[in-house]
Amino acid sequence: MAVALKLLKQLRPPQTTSTILHRNLSPRLSSIRSVTRVFSDAPLLNEPLPASPPLNPHSPSPSSLNQYELAKFASIAETWWDSEGPFKPLHLLNSTRLAFIRSTLCRHFGRDPLSPRPFEGLKFIDVGCGGGIVSEPLARMGATVTGVDAVEKNIMIARVHADLDPVTSRIEYQYTTAEKLVEEQKNFDAVFALEVIEHVADPAEFCKSLSALTVTGGATVISTINRSMRAYATAIFAAEYILQWLPKGTHQWSSFLTPEELALILERASISVQEMAGFEYNPLSGRWSLSDDVSVNFIAYGTKTITSNL
Repeated sequence: MAVALKLLKQLRPPQTTSTILHRNLSPRLSSIRSVTRVFSDAPLLNEPLPASPPLNPHSPSPSSLNQYELAKFASIAETWWDSEGPFKPLHLLNSTRLAFIRSTLCRHFGRDPLSPRPFEGLKFIDVGCGGGIVSEPLARMGATVTGVDAVEKNIMIARVHADLDPVTSRIEYQYTTAEKLVEEQKNFDAVFALEVIEHVADPAEFCKSLSALTVTGGATVISTINRSMRAYATAIFAAEYILQWLPKGTHQWSSFLTPEELALILERASISVQEMAGFEYNPLSGRWSLSDDVSVNFIAYGTKTITSNL
């Protein structure tokens, strides 16, 4: 633990990191740079390895799916609601992700951030919902929520847990993919893919599907991990091998996207990135907070600009 704390401290970058990052976006991203906000510009809210299996003929269309990743998560599906299990990092991060979502989407939809149910009347979809740790809070904030996942065991776990509360029992969980829902011409006011894109086979095609599911003028929120050396040291080396928060092999560094890459992929899918924020972990307090440092974990909020022709 002492080694890990020392490593995290040494790798902490200056607080100007994200400012430099946004300033140095390439000319191809000039249109994104002109509208993208960093989180400090916005008002803050104080809110509380198995082998790849053969394709199942009854499983969702593979499209952007990575079968190895699906098998990996299926093997630990029963632990989704164990706050001390393999998904402990997501449980710790969850309130911070939700604070960003509540802040940005209340501004986007013109809702009262102090309301207990600010998203009443809005349709949200949580793509790659896992056991429902994001879907359930969104439902409690008033949204009509659909949760989808390509791992059937995840959906089974999510349904069982949601049924424990009359509010969350109304969540519609489906064992399917974003691509399949696009074929069915489904659409939503806001689309979420949190800690998912680094596990898909084709991020560009995945983002096209997210865009197609988002109504024109709607919101898309994606969180992931930056492909930086600091991310390798902390999110993989420290988290998987030293602190053992995650099973070894959970992440592949080469599958991460930089913020610039994600913004460009989204722009090509008709989603204009409006705001990015970083997640910063304090190893002494064990808490996550929002910051302008996007060098490791980060989250992006964008708006659907036109109807995609996919």
